Amino acid sequence: MRKPLHFITTFLLFGWIGLTTTPGFSQSKKSKTAPVSAPAPAVPNVAEQRLNQELERIAKLAKGKVGVCAVHLESGKQISLNLQERFPMASTVKVAIAVELFNKIEKGELSLRTMVDLKPSDLHPGSGTLETLFAKPGVSLSVENLLELMMVISDNSATDMLLRLVGGAEPVRARLKALGIEGMSVDRTIIQLIADLEGVTLPAEDQWTVGFYDKLGAAATPEIRRAAALKLEQDPRDTSTPAAMVNLLTQIYQAKALKPENRDLLLAVMERCRGGLARIKGFLPPETVVAHKTGSLNSSATDDVGIITLPGDAGHIAIAVFITSSAQPLAEREQTIAHLSRTIYDYYLFQPPVVATSGR
Repeated sequence: MRKPLHFITTFLLFGWIGLTTTPGFSQSKKSKTAPVSAPAPAVPNVAEQRLNQELERIAKLAKGKVGVCAVHLESGKQISLNLQERFPMASTVKVAIAVELFNKIEKGELSLRTMVDLKPSDLHPGSGTLETLFAKPGVSLSVENLLELMMVISDNSATDMLLRLVGGAEPVRARLKALGIEGMSVDRTIIQLIADLEGVTLPAEDQWTVGFYDKLGAAATPEIRRAAALKLEQDPRDTSTPAAMVNLLTQIYQAKALKPENRDLLLAVMERCRGGLARIKGFLPPETVVAHKTGSLNSSATDDVGIITLPGDAGHIAIAVFITSSAQPLAEREQTIAHLSRTIYDYYLFQPPVVATSGR
């Protein structure tokens, strides 16, 4: 059967054009080098662009300064907002203190079973649980008890007792430096930090008795407190960048800052943190495992930092969210953290799976 004429004509026309115009095809037998094609233009990551836009949109809800850093620990993929800006750490500094505490334990200088006597001067503001114990002379607590109080209920007396045990702020700073963490400074006891926030001048330590701070705090006028809070927001002491805090969390998770068994112990304690239920955990699915530590200094600091465990094989997120200089009510600031955290959670959850190379 004869082919229709138009089929033959079409084949000859387009077949010949295809042969003569195919990229890389040479009509000359002498030419052996194919022409180099120009590199394709980079394709923008639309999902990442939208994520950054959403983080910026949500951050505006706080009507203050917001810092965010989140790293997917299995892939190393990072997202951030105001990554290298300094923020008051408030009680999130207790993560760094815990790391130095375990450093001393690993060197054999302390033990979780080391007993510490409670003294009247150790009762500091923000210590509701320990307050009743100070009325009973001769009470001692173990380092493990104090660690639990510091990380789970953010007890300030327990924190300052542990800080004294490790030698003060200087060894904590030295440990951070040894870990290569830049952008975090640990400088004061918690009682001194609170006094600076509220415009209170502390007397000599030998004058600290049960209830002494309440009297001093009551004497600070609203004007004194407002001026002190504004000053603290500009104070570089006891501050961290989001990047530095996530660096510390990452090294904890990867067992670089601590031995694996102490890493597991610390993260287990942080999973029991009772504060900040409306912050990182606020909008996450029920039963999501979050090992975290909150921090609060009135409107000067509303913080939450920690490690989120994603479902299935999706991995883990080290995250730090700091808010400062915000006149919004606490509920609004906490909701901002919750929205940011859920946005980041969803983004990493739906990324292609990555085989874990290190971690727990």
